[in-house]
Amino acid sequence: MTEQTICVHATCVALPDVDGGWSGVLLRGPSGAGKSDLALRMIDDGARLVADDQTELQNVNGAVAARAPETIAGKIEVRGLGILELPYLDTVALTLVCDLVAADQVVRHPDPGSVNIAGVALPQLALTPFEASAPVKLRLGVEAARRGIVGMR
Repeated sequence: MTEQTICVHATCVALPDVDGGWSGVLLRGPSGAGKSDLALRMIDDGARLVADDQTELQNVNGAVAARAPETIAGKIEVRGLGILELPYLDTVALTLVCDLVAADQVVRHPDPGSVNIAGVALPQLALTPFEASAPVKLRLGVEAARRGIVGMR
């Protein structure tokens, strides 16, 4: 079953799986929240860009497929440098949704959380994007989601 495409204000990166595939992470937050900054740090450590700033999402057979709108595919905003082109993946199935929030909004011991996107429940995590540990926490969140933990909030 394929449904209508929705476009959201979010950045998407893909982290490599041990089996050679990719796990998509949707980074959500308002303008200036750190979506592109966290994405760059993830990319520097082996992740791949999928979409920056705007991400198209679609339910494809019960999974949420993410991709960049055609006009911005392979482009990322790097504050201080401008819009740059990077290698990117055309599409990836989302594994995790990460909301970028202020430090006082991160719960120390969260209950599992999820968010419904395009009719699919996805694990959800809240992180402070500018902490030095944010990329490691995001990788751990993806690994937990891969192992079947419902989500973190």
